[in-house]
This record gives sequence, structure tokens and C-alpha cells, in this order.
Amino acid sequence: MDELAKRREQLMQMRTAELNRLKTARYDAREYIQDHVKYLEQQLAEVEQQINKLMQQSEELSAALKLLMSVPGVGPVTANILLIRLPEIRKLGPKAVAALAGLAPMVNQSGSKDKRRRIHGGRQDVRNVLYMATLSATRFNPVIKRFYQRLIARGKPFKVALVAAMHKLVCILNAMLRHNQPWKPSLSPSTP
Repeated sequence: MDELAKRREQLMQMRTAELNRLKTARYDAREYIQDHVKYLEQQLAEVEQQINKLMQQSEELSAALKLLMSVPGVGPVTANILLIRLPEIRKLGPKAVAALAGLAPMVNQSGSKDKRRRIHGGRQDVRNVLYMATLSATRFNPVIKRFYQRLIARGKPFKVALVAAMHKLVCILNAMLRHNQPWKPSLSPSTP
């Protein structure tokens, strides 16, 4: 499944590159690019179907998938990628999981210079699916929406607020899996 998840990410990158090329392509080249995009989308659908099939064969993964998908904003792609590419999600604490996902702000100091903290490292494909899930969650998940809107109201830039919401979402998902409990907004930790 790990290889299929990596292949999915590669296909996504190739499709994005081709769609970008399509914006500037002229005449006959457009047709070739469009054909390639269709082929990549077909491959992507097949890979995702194979991942879903393998997930359903495992009772443990299938149950974890249902738990994750009970959260508003988390769909099958996000749940699959989290379980495949971040298998530590059930075993580690929230800080460690956030760091593995590349969502832990890292200190950026050198000598007397103290720059802003930035996220980096971690697993890019996990961060990508969490980004999309969080965008959805800021609209449809009451806990994440409230948290995100509070940060924006405090004057935080869009990306800073979104990364903080991503961090919160992955911590909630981690806690749900560790305690084997479905989504309940009332049980989510309160935020300052």
C-alpha cells in the first residue's frame, strides 16, 4: 500500500505539471497534453481503487478508516494516506505525530537572530492531504471552523491560521485512533 500511495502522489504531481503546461500550450500540442491528462486521471482512479480494495481487506485498517472518515472534512483519500504514510498516528503522542506530518513549528535561531518559526520536514504527501482536508474542515467541521475563525479574528495570516488548524486536526485524528472513538465534537479539546 505504501508503494501505491507513493505512486498516487507521483501521478498527482504529473497531472498538475501537465495541467500547468496546458495553460500555455498552443494548437496541436494541447491535444497531446489533454490525452496525457486523461490517461493520468485514469491511472489515478485505478491506484485509488486498488488502495481502497487493500484497505477493506484489513479489518483493523477498515475500522480505522471509518473512524477517520467520521470527522467532517476527512474523506477517503485523506484517511487512506494518513493510515498508509503515517502508520505511527496511533502509537505516538500529538507533538510527535505533528512533527512527522511536518506541522510542528521549528525554532529558527542563529546567534542573536531569532526569526519566525516555520514548519518543514515531515512527510509531504501527508501534509498535502491534511491541507485539503483542513480547507474543507474550516467550512464544515464545527471545532476546526471555530478554531480557524478565532485565529483569523486575532489577525493571524491565512496560512498561519490554516497550518495551526492542520496541526489541531491531525492531533484530533491521532487521539481518536488511540482511543478508538468516533468523531464527537463535544469531546474535542477546547482551544484558548
